[in-house]
Formats: sequence, structure tokens, C-alpha cells
Amino acid sequence: MEIILLERIEKLGTIGDVVTVKDGYARNFLLPAKKALRANAANRKVFEANRARIESDNAERRTHAQGHSGNVEGMSVALIRAASNSGQLYGSVSVRDIVDALNAEGAKVTKTMVVLERPIKTIGVFDVRVSLHPEVTVGVKVNVARSPDEAALQAQGVDVMAAMFEADTTGFTEAYDPNAEPGEIPADLFEETPEADPA
Repeated sequence: MEIILLERIEKLGTIGDVVTVKDGYARNFLLPAKKALRANAANRKVFEANRARIESDNAERRTHAQGHSGNVEGMSVALIRAASNSGQLYGSVSVRDIVDALNAEGAKVTKTMVVLERPIKTIGVFDVRVSLHPEVTVGVKVNVARSPDEAALQAQGVDVMAAMFEADTTGFTEAYDPNAEPGEIPADLFEETPEADPA
């Protein structure tokens, strides 16, 4: 389906571009969200008549987003989640979790602004993009840990999982006597018992 874009859309084009997209993408997302118009003669005339207003509205929203980006850029939020010893989360961190954490810090973002390529399913520090406007994108850090102490270590750049496995290597080691018979107790474990006085 041919459509006229009403705002910049990543990997498609900018305002006023006529592009061809799959019917479902246009009908289910672009048209209902008022990000595009069907590219027919009537809509082209309407768009050209309103182009100056659409572009000025977009510039105003972009300026507002750029002002707001200073509050969000470089933010770091910690999310405490239950995880296995291998670092796999029981569940995953979703866009809603990230939005709630950012808004608790005063970011004022919505679910549609957070761009998460794939759900977060392990502990660690992840870079997440926040698109405040189609032309204004900032980065935030999401620190997923099992405890506040672990989150503080990860924030300092410590790889908690690697540190944990290094600590495990120095465990209990059993003394081995190659001459001992199976089931025999090593001689150094016997306590010296005082012999009874014959008198």
C-alpha cells in the first residue's frame, strides 16, 4: 500500500515521503496512529494544503523533545529481580518495567518511547534507547541485578557473574594420600591417646 508519511519513521522516510509498505503495517499501525495517510489524489491535496502546519507542529514537538532529552539522557535505573545462579532471570524485564523505573526517577516517558530490541532475560547492565520524538533519541542504562548490593557492583563495572564463578573455584579440597587403602583413615587424623599407666 502506498502511503504519505506525516512524521519521520525510522527506516521508511521523513514527512511528505510517499512510500510503499505492507498493507497490515499500514492498516494496523501507521494509519490508526495518524503517522501516515493513504496516498490517493484527495489525500495528496489535503497534505499539500496542510504541509506547512504539519511541519511547524513537528518542529515544535521536536524542540520540546530536545529540551526534555536533557532530563532523560544518560539516566540509570536499577531493577531488582529473582535470578538463578547462572544469571538467568525468572521471567524477563519488559518495556513497562523500564518505563515505571524511569518515571519513578522523574523521566516522564511512555511505553511507546522505549525501544527494546529484545526482552532482557539475564542480569547485567543494558543500554536501552528512548525515542522522545522520531528525530530525538537518547540512551539510558538499565541495571538488572538480584540485590541492591549487586546492582551497586555492576554500576561500578564489576561483572558479578564472572566474579562469582572465580570465587567458587577456591573451594574445599580434600587431602589425598596415594598410598592409602580404600576406606582407610589417614594416620594424621588419629588422635594420640595417652597409654594407661601399668602401675
